This record gives sequence, C-alpha cells and structure tokens, in this order.
Amino acid sequence: MGPLRVAVIGGGPGGLYAAALLKRLDPRRDITVWERNAPDDTFGFGVVLSDETLGGIEGADPVVHATLQAEFVRWDDIDVVHRGTRHTSGGHGFAALGRRRLLEILHERCRQLGVNLRFRSEAPSAADLARDHDLVVAADGVHSATREAHADTFRPRVEEHRCRYIWLAADFAFDAFRFEIAETEHGVMQLHGYPYTGGDSTVIVEMREEVWRAAGFDELDVSESVERCAKIFTEALGGRGLRSNNSAWTAFRTVVNEKWSHGNVVLVGDAAHTAHFSIGSGTKLAVEDALALAACLQEQPTTAEALAAYEAERRPVVASTQRAARASLEWFENIGLYLGQPARQFAFNLLTRSRRVTHDNLRLRDPRFTEAVERDFGCPPGAPPMFTPLRLRDLTLRNRVVVSPMDMYSAQAGVPGDFHLVHLGARALGGAGLVMTEMVCVSPEGRITPGCTGLYTTEQATAWRRITEFAHTQAPGTAVGVQLGHSGRKGSTKLMWEGIDEPLPDGNWPLVAASPLPYKPGSQTPHELATGELADVREQFTSAALRAADAGFDLLELHCAHGYLLSGFLSPLSNHRTDAYGGSLTNRLRFPLEVFDAVRDVWPGDRPMTVRISATDWAEGGTDAHDAVEIARAFAAHGADAIDVSTGQVVADEKPAYGRSYQVPFADRIRNETGIPVISVGAISSWDDVNSLILAGRTDLCALARPHLYDPHWTLHAAAEQGYAGPGVAWPKPYEAGSRPPQTGRSDAPKPRLTLSG
Repeated sequence: MGPLRVAVIGGGPGGLYAAALLKRLDPRRDITVWERNAPDDTFGFGVVLSDETLGGIEGADPVVHATLQAEFVRWDDIDVVHRGTRHTSGGHGFAALGRRRLLEILHERCRQLGVNLRFRSEAPSAADLARDHDLVVAADGVHSATREAHADTFRPRVEEHRCRYIWLAADFAFDAFRFEIAETEHGVMQLHGYPYTGGDSTVIVEMREEVWRAAGFDELDVSESVERCAKIFTEALGGRGLRSNNSAWTAFRTVVNEKWSHGNVVLVGDAAHTAHFSIGSGTKLAVEDALALAACLQEQPTTAEALAAYEAERRPVVASTQRAARASLEWFENIGLYLGQPARQFAFNLLTRSRRVTHDNLRLRDPRFTEAVERDFGCPPGAPPMFTPLRLRDLTLRNRVVVSPMDMYSAQAGVPGDFHLVHLGARALGGAGLVMTEMVCVSPEGRITPGCTGLYTTEQATAWRRITEFAHTQAPGTAVGVQLGHSGRKGSTKLMWEGIDEPLPDGNWPLVAASPLPYKPGSQTPHELATGELADVREQFTSAALRAADAGFDLLELHCAHGYLLSGFLSPLSNHRTDAYGGSLTNRLRFPLEVFDAVRDVWPGDRPMTVRISATDWAEGGTDAHDAVEIARAFAAHGADAIDVSTGQVVADEKPAYGRSYQVPFADRIRNETGIPVISVGAISSWDDVNSLILAGRTDLCALARPHLYDPHWTLHAAAEQGYAGPGVAWPKPYEAGSRPPQTGRSDAPKPRLTLSG
C-alpha cells in the first residue's frame, strides 16, 4: 500500500513531480505540497533535460511528457568562441523550456490529480510533519532547512567553489548552446548561453572570485551588474541587453550528504545533492530522484525499505554526476590555463571537460569537427590520437600508451626471474609504446619487501638485460623504461597480498628517511639520514643507473612519489628536518634534485629521464597542487624530459578523492601551467579516455596499470576495436590472426524505470 499521507516541502520541479507521481500511483493518497513563494515566482530562466530523463518521464507519466514535448525548444549545436574564433560542434541534442513554464505544467498536473498545493505557505518543520504524515519529502533546495535541522543524521558536507556567477536572460534565442570567453583587463570571464523559448535565452556569466572583485562587481547593484555584463559580451548578444529575475551573484556550493533519509523524512534534489550548472543536471537529478522514489515506494513492502532502496539506487548515479560536474566546474575555474591552446583544441577541451563527452562520442556526433581537431593536433592520417608518436630526446615512442610501473613482489634476492620476463615480455608484445618496470631498488636496504627487484648487483643487471633484449627483439618498436627508487621509511614490509605496508614479523632491515617518523603506528621508525650519509645514497642511485644503461633500458624514471625516500624529502608531512634539506620547498627539493643531477650525469645523454611525483598528499598541511607545479618546474629545469604525475601514498591517513581519471587534473595543471610534458595516471581505463585526454592537451602520455593486468594486450585490442592498423602499433606475427575483434552478442537497452498505464 505504501504511505497514504504525504507532505512535500518545496514546490520546485523535484517536489512537484514527486507529488504528482505518488498521487498517480495511488489516488487514495492525501498529498500536500508547501511552497513559500507565489505560483508564478521562480528563479532563473531556462532548464535543460536530457533524452534519458525524458524517457523516464514518458514511461511514468505520458501526460506530462506529451505537454513537455510540445513546449520544448530543441537544438543540436554547441558554439565555442575563443579569441574571436567560433567553432561549432553538432549532434549533441538538447531540449529546454522556461523554468516558469515547467512549474506551470507540473502545477496543472498536480491539480488534475488532486494534490493540495499551498503557495505562499511556509511549511511546518519536517519533524512536525513527520509526526502526522507517513512520508515527508524534503525538496527544499540547496539551502534546505530540513537538512540543516537534522544535520547530525544527514551529515552534510557543503563546499563553496571559487567562481562567482549570475543567472540572467536575453530577449532573443541563441541558435546553439554558446560558450564565449572574454579576456578582460581584470581576468577571464565566460558566458554560458542557450535558448529556452523561440525568443528567449538563458545567459550565465561566470568568473573567478578575484576577477569578480577586481572588475568591481562586488560594489555594483544587480541592475549595474546586468548592464556591465551586457557590455562585456556585446558581440555574443548582438548589442542587445540582458535582464534579471531575482538574480544575484553567488558562488556555487556542492552539497553531499552521508544519508538521505531520517525516519520517514527523505531528501530529494538539491537538498540531497547538487551538481554544477555547467553540465545542466540540477533539474534532471531532481526529476530522476522523484521517479526513483516513486518506483521504490511502489516496489518495496515498507516505507523504510523503500527509502533505503531509493538511496541505494540513486547514490551511485548522483556520485557519478557529481564527479563529472566537479571536473566541469574546475575546468572553468582554471580556464586561464587553456587560453593559449589552438582554438579548435580549446573547443574540444571544453566539450570533453566533464569526461561525459569523449573523443569517441564527438567522432560519432560530429566527425568533421573531430577530424579537424585531430589534423590540427598532428595525428597521422587514419590514426586515433593515442597512436600519434611522441619524441623524448632521441627516443620516439610509437604511441602514447605506457604500461605503468607495478610492483610484482616476485624477485629472489632482488633478481628478476622468469615471472618478470613473462610479465613484462607479455606487455611489450601487447603493443604499448613504453613498458615500465616496477620500482627497482638501488640497495638491499632500499627494498620495500623481500620480493622487490634491484639493480645493486651484476647478477640483477644481467637478469634485466635478458628482459630488455626479449622486448627489443620480439616487440621491436616497444621502449622499456626502468623506475629507480629507494623505499625510505616504507621498507621492510610484507608482500602486498600478505599485508600491504605491514612490517615483517622477522628478518627486518634498518630503514632510513628524511626524518625519524614511522609511516604509520606499528611501523619501524627510520634513521634520519645525516648529511654525510646522503652521498652514499646518491652513489647507490648512480651505480644503479649505470647498470640500467648497460642492461639496455631506453628510459629512466626517478621515483620521487608515494612516500618512498625521495618523496619523503619533498613532503612537509614526512620531512621535519631543520638543516639545508628541510623547511622550505626549495630546501626539501635539494636532495631529490641532487640525486637527479647525479643520475642524469651518468645516464646516456640521448636517453630520456622522467620523474614520478605525488602531486598531492591528500592530507592537510601536505604537498598540494601548487607545490606540485613548482616541484615539476624544478625537475624540468634540471633536465627532466617529462613528469609522471601520480598522487598520495605519502601518509597513511590520506583521504583521496577517487574516481575515473581522478589524478589527471594534477597532470593537466602541470602541463598547461609550465609547458612540461606529462604522463597521466590514475583510473584511466579506456582507449576512449586516452584519446580524449591526449587530444584535449591535458596530457602527453597515459600510464595504465590495472587494465594491463586484466589484459596484457590492451593496446593491441584498442587498435583492433578502433579499426586501426598503422605504424603506431604492431601485432606480433604469431598473433596477427587475432587482430580483428571477435563477434559479440546483442545487448538490449534497459527498460524505463517506471511505467504506468493511461
């Protein structure tokens, strides 16, 4: 039966649609919507809904769907205007209408169904309503009083971002979704515009807080701001003016709640979560929340089970949308990094900023535009971006795929054996442009575990030569790189599968580090390296580098990440020294740069050197993105050919923000702020991601770890799936029969979430 007496707090699209659906599902329900504003009051102008959301509405309420279909303004193109050049990408498919009209449609539907609408009425508190209602739907927006009243249960996190924006309108219809960039004396400003009727457009003007203040907007009233914005974007507006509607400059706030329900009270829409307007998902998420909530209440035997099912269903969808929204809003916060890009690449970068739209999406939607971006980038004819060669010194990588360093913990006395030959050999045969070893330790005391490989003996060097010779002979064109490192305070631990970062039960060796700080409680306390001992460590690195050169490696990477010895010097959380090697970032860089210089001096001049860094410690007071730029700049000034940008693993109490391609923004910032080539890592899992990141100019190489564990021939298969057979990849002769993708079975699309008759 489900709840029969329902209160809805907030008369926005999410609250109204939830009320209509719940009443339609069971006409016996007594449903009241409290809305403190008048029926014709609204904030903002147009709203955009996706075809996916409309499909859900069609299945749940054909009456609402039909009315919306008749009202929508539709268009396909996105215009990006950058430094006077406009590039258009088509095939995107948008549908919009006025927010006021959307509310009118939902008001009418609620009245038809018998929902009680109370306008100009402040709702009683959720706690009061919960006492005499079976269900309370809190749709009271980003400033939700319900959420704040029960913050101890919902446990909200609200983050305010760095841009100011104002929601305006123009009395004409753009013929596309338009993004326009204005480079003013005060800084960069941007316009987001789209039509929502045949004669009206939404216009959002956005800029960094410091630009907003420098331009004097903080001292202007709304009418003065509107006039000023119209002048700044006079070309986009054709000299026409702008208008406001309860408009105000504001900073976007991302809302996340640990729980979405409290007893019989449930959050929907912006009360539960927000997503930045630049991906147009606020109304979409609220409507989809209403659909899912109604369906779960219909399907589950009790309200409590329904609310749990609703949250379980919606939370991963919302989390994915919020990750995309964060990527988009951060792209606009940092738009100044990209202004020097060619106009077409800039447009591609903007279109793919959220990772929801990718190279493959755009290739299908607008092949002409995508092919033009590829030509500008320098892709060989017929080659996807990932198969564009890259030169570092005298080494030319035939494609942009790197097999990321992955510790195998399978060596005996530091000697790589048959396992390493098969492991690295298989990935060399798999087509990647560069195959990296695991971290190869420069001394017995520098091992992480007893199973780690080394380059501190002749026997080890001979074993490594066996592997490089196999790769060069059987997979010609594949480069093999060695990553040299020292474990520092993270050494003398168990094999990963026996207990990662857990101390050995016996047979421990002494540890050294920048400071005598154990990695975590229960870890061994390392000895602080004295100034005189640093020379011994440098010698260990140079000796290993000489052996690596003799072993036939094509590239050398210095491991200055993940809390190992050199990383331990870089981070203020692990370096508490008071001498010349501690304190300021310049001092903390001193020893890693000394090691780099010593290795560069003995490493062959025609072979490149890269450096892996942790661009953030994911911990308060640690290395941050700004520091990472300076660290990268310092290594590049000393001759590093590229920076391999990873994050974290420096302190045990880190709090990483995991997600698809979650470390790429750090590499992106380093590349576009300094011009240094970068290698991106971190949950890059598809060839479409690689193509998108490379073509957008966010990275130069993509390093993948787990995908290469899942599929040693990942790059070959990426080529086959894209129909590519050029020089950027080579199938070994014995494997050529497998160069075509096997046939697959049919996969039907999912049915609409909620389907009702009549």
